[in-house]
Amino acid sequence: MQEITKQEHKLPHQEIDYFKIIRILASRWYWIALAVLICYTTARVYVWYTPKTYATSATLKLEDKKADFSEFNSTIAAPERGMSKLQSESFVIQSRQVILNAIKDLDYRISFYLEGRIRTTELYPNKPLDVELLKFDSLNFYRDLIKFQGLDNGHYRLTYKHAGKEIKHDYAYNAPAMAGPTAFSIKNAGQVSSKAVYLFKFNNPEDFIGRVQGGLHTAEVIKNSNILSLQQTDSNPQFAADIINAIMLEYLNFDRSQKTRSATQMISFIDNQLNYLTDKVNGSAKSLTDYQQKNKIIDVNASAENITAKVSSLDEQRSLLNMQLIGIDQLKQQVLRERENTNLNLNLEGSLDPLLGGLINSLNSLIAQKSTLLKTFNPNSQPVLDINQQILQIKNAVLTNIEATRQRLLKNKNYLDTQLTQANQKVAQLPTAQRDLVTITRNYDINQKVYSFLSERKLGAQISRSAILPGATIIEPAQANFGPIAPDEHDIYRNAILLGLAAGFGIIVLIRVLNPYIYDKETIESLTTTPIIGVVRKFPHAIDDNNTQVLALAEPKSVFAESIRSVRTNLNFLAFEKQSKVICITSEVAGEGKSFVAVNLSSTLSLIDKKVILIAADLRRSKLHHAFRTPNDKGLSTYLSDQNTLEEVVFRVENNNFDFIPSGPVPPNPSELLHNERMTGLLAHLRNTYDIIMVDTAPIGLVSDSVPLIRLSDINVFVIRSGKSKYYAATIPQRVGSEYNLTNSVIILNAYEEDLLHSRYYTTKFTGENYGSRYYYYSDYSGYSGSGYYVDDKKSKWWDIRRWLK
Repeated sequence: MQEITKQEHKLPHQEIDYFKIIRILASRWYWIALAVLICYTTARVYVWYTPKTYATSATLKLEDKKADFSEFNSTIAAPERGMSKLQSESFVIQSRQVILNAIKDLDYRISFYLEGRIRTTELYPNKPLDVELLKFDSLNFYRDLIKFQGLDNGHYRLTYKHAGKEIKHDYAYNAPAMAGPTAFSIKNAGQVSSKAVYLFKFNNPEDFIGRVQGGLHTAEVIKNSNILSLQQTDSNPQFAADIINAIMLEYLNFDRSQKTRSATQMISFIDNQLNYLTDKVNGSAKSLTDYQQKNKIIDVNASAENITAKVSSLDEQRSLLNMQLIGIDQLKQQVLRERENTNLNLNLEGSLDPLLGGLINSLNSLIAQKSTLLKTFNPNSQPVLDINQQILQIKNAVLTNIEATRQRLLKNKNYLDTQLTQANQKVAQLPTAQRDLVTITRNYDINQKVYSFLSERKLGAQISRSAILPGATIIEPAQANFGPIAPDEHDIYRNAILLGLAAGFGIIVLIRVLNPYIYDKETIESLTTTPIIGVVRKFPHAIDDNNTQVLALAEPKSVFAESIRSVRTNLNFLAFEKQSKVICITSEVAGEGKSFVAVNLSSTLSLIDKKVILIAADLRRSKLHHAFRTPNDKGLSTYLSDQNTLEEVVFRVENNNFDFIPSGPVPPNPSELLHNERMTGLLAHLRNTYDIIMVDTAPIGLVSDSVPLIRLSDINVFVIRSGKSKYYAATIPQRVGSEYNLTNSVIILNAYEEDLLHSRYYTTKFTGENYGSRYYYYSDYSGYSGSGYYVDDKKSKWWDIRRWLK
């Protein structure tokens, strides 16, 4: 046998075929279409079942305050991490108290719903039933849904759950009804249908806080502006509009009340002092009148009058200082208790430090910020700890300022006490009658002047309080927006289509990645340098298990028969110097069609005046005798064990050029028989009689029976079945050839059927440095159209349902 080559062959160069990739994806277009349809249908169902969400917005303008010295100082004293006014007011707007008051402005007590097959819809602001509460405890009332069903014009039925049981009870209109601890009545003014079915439930304001806070959002309309946008999202567009308008009104009231708190506290403080001074003024006036009448003294002399005026002035100043000390002590107590807001009660005659006002404003802002953070974070979280540190710093600064102011007031009071002592000494030098009159007159003048002073301050505080306006203006109130923002049908459908496309392509890619089998010749060429001599097409019709009909002969004009002839042609070029060729056919495992290929190749070879003999050398489970309807009681096994002669085991097939040797009974030692010298002698003897000796052996991947035959043959044909053989099978011929120093191995791809899904998206290029290696021309007849050359040219259309039912 001529040695074909000794050089090490390289794998052929393969390039990505982008057009083939498109064809692969398009080959399973119906998978992609089905995935898109499933995703789109799922999206439709999701949109159908998902409650719609609506958004309503309004605009609020925060008024700019004129800068004064106290605010300038507060800006200096504010901590670095302080928040802007807009952010601070946003926290106030979203605070629990403002929202709770806003809810109370709505008709919140009873909610009505309409029960549907898919979901329950809130009917706010409509009230289909006139429900009057007879007994309602805001802490203990029935909170679950109650089902109302009209029976007739005079009666209705209520259904609700209590203690895990469903309770049904019929009531008359306008009569008391009970649901748990709650009593009520339903009136029928003729508007309730006798077949109406509604759901309703009782509420308290706290039930809506989570709903409102969860949908309320604030943001700057323009960065660094004083215009705030409020947006409320809810499943009910009218409720969203009503609550956001109520929140803005409550915020304005809250802002106004906070600004008037200081003036209100001052008025309250002055009222307390005036109530105390009223009795003293009246008493002093009466004492002066009584003393003058009793002692018949009309007036004091000029000296006594001067002394009286001085003492009265000093006492007046001393009284004002006492009131300022009372006010500063109250302020200190407020700071120590860390109340929600701290205010300056008094600033009589400008005695307080202007810096203190700025510190108080900063403290109030930080306390409000802390209250908001506690709704989100726990007390030990870092943001709360940071703001606690800032509050502590501001509070220490406030207390230091208060203490300094208090010491200054005490110093002034001590000075006035010294002056009063000296003046009282001069009073003591007056005659007894005049001295007593001076004392009484002094008390009267002091009380009268302090009373007048406090009355003036009260009037000024009342005027200031009445002139205070809210620090914000509603620019654009909320209007109900009946266009839902969620679910966004357009985006959902678009994403569903994209997901369907991705899923369809992903399934194709996943199936290809998980596929362990060989389907086309390009895959084999990428795994081994062993040449392929042909591709045998899959027969398009049913085949019986025993292949009693040789298909290459039965369907001579089929594309299958033509693919067999293509293999036959390439076989003739192998070992062409041999007058008689021994061809060994094997595979990795059973079921890959080696016997099927052997029968059809032998049949076609016999048609070109080649004398052919087929030997069933699979001594373990051969079925070739069924194909030729010959007995298997004698054959190769009995010949090798010297039980029969060659003439006794050779059977003539209908074709005069084709003989067959069955495997015979299964021997106990098949491997040893094939290693016998009688097998070598048999092949040598047959060479003298036959042109082609076709040997069908056992699978080399399962048993070693075929190894001695492979070493004796001129051509070793390894059969790989499309869709059956795994990637590992393609490497076996090269490994066996390397182990036994064989260069006569070739591969046949059997049962090939064009299936782009599993085909390799590379195209083999037989050019360059690989050109000249052992490659053989053949066709895989992909996309064939024989123009009448093949009887199976006509293909079924894709819309023919019978194609998919095969």
